Amino acid sequence: MIAGMNKTLASAALATALLTGLTACSNGTSNSGSGSSQKPSATASKPLTASTAFASISGKISSAKLSGTVTAENDPNHLLGRPNQYTSKVTFTDSRIKAADVAGTEKGDVERGGAIEVFGSPADAAARAKYIQAVTKAMPALTEYDYVNGTVVIRVSHYLTPAQAASYKTAAAHLS
Repeated sequence: MIAGMNKTLASAALATALLTGLTACSNGTSNSGSGSSQKPSATASKPLTASTAFASISGKISSAKLSGTVTAENDPNHLLGRPNQYTSKVTFTDSRIKAADVAGTEKGDVERGGAIEVFGSPADAAARAKYIQAVTKAMPALTEYDYVNGTVVIRVSHYLTPAQAASYKTAAAHLS
């Protein structure tokens, strides 16, 4: 009886070790296509951060300009690095937004362009977007476009047209 339990425990430990190893090796993305000439993603060699995500997005949207990098010391939300919250964040402006529309707002406000937040898991990113939508639903002045792509939340100003805002979603399609 004890020998059988030891074999069962050993088998379970081996299966757990194999699954842990496979999970650690996976980056959570899948490449679709045929053949063996699949290209690795641009972020495969280094971890995805809000800065690297913005660099990719702003390469496709010339009106987006970096306006700030959020740190634990200057984070107005006090969320950076906290459990289940973003691990990095940047803010940006979009030159298609009229200065008169954002008069009175502060540097780094989403209304001026947007923000990119990167999380430790896709579930945390989705929870953040859901929370933002719930909070802003009843306050039209705070409404924004929120796009989730894997571990990334792209927050875009409501002063952009739906098509302009959607360009951020398109630009971020291959981030995670």
